[in-house]
Amino acid sequence: MKIHPTAVIHPQADIADDVEVGAFTIIEADSRVGSGSKIHSHVHLLSNVTLGENCHIWPGTIIGGDPQSIGFDPQMPSGVVIGAGSIIREHVTIHRSLTENGFTQVGQNNFFMVGTHLGHDCLLGDGNVLANNTMLGGHITIGHNCFIGGGAGVHQFARIGDFVMLQGHASISQDIPPYVTAAGLNNIVGLNSVGLRRAGFAPAIRREIKQLYQIFYRQDLNRQQALATAEEKSWSNEAEKFITFLSQKSKLGYCMRTR
Repeated sequence: MKIHPTAVIHPQADIADDVEVGAFTIIEADSRVGSGSKIHSHVHLLSNVTLGENCHIWPGTIIGGDPQSIGFDPQMPSGVVIGAGSIIREHVTIHRSLTENGFTQVGQNNFFMVGTHLGHDCLLGDGNVLANNTMLGGHITIGHNCFIGGGAGVHQFARIGDFVMLQGHASISQDIPPYVTAAGLNNIVGLNSVGLRRAGFAPAIRREIKQLYQIFYRQDLNRQQALATAEEKSWSNEAEKFITFLSQKSKLGYCMRTR
């Protein structure tokens, strides 16, 4: 273990033997840091934060702070879980859960760029990239392999499916299904075709996803009509995820296509 002498680590923190901890970093009780991780200077891991193996945390980041909710009891136990291989750059803030013994949860191999904020009780999958100054409110769900553009803001309780690309400075207050690109204020502007090709989706699968996009966003059908039309034929597992997402009840409604 390589720990700078000015770092403050609580005796009840569980730090793997090969972890590096930089100057003036604070790691509080009941936090855990997995093998191979590197924590730079001036990082603060509050109580009950778990970092998986091979995470890389840069200066100024604070993980596990109290949720920004009026009336929250700071004595209530909750925490944050970060999956293995995640990179968290400078001045990122990730808040702990609002619910007793709950967790804000981040999957594996996520990349948080400078100044990103992740609100309480968010649930992120694997392989997502959040560009500089992304702002995510509480209780947001994001799938796998999404790209959230710099300065984008997402409203609490919003859901974002897999392989979504969100344009920089977008303002999102409704749900976004998998495989699409969104921009501006709740606008679906097309498929994330480049992302799907790069991810290795076979041409036949991409054609199916395109067909579903046309049903839901180009045939002037409401959501229930589009679901009924889509259910008239069978689809691949990947394409079915598009239908499944849009068949679920939404607290906020669904983003629409720009006309």
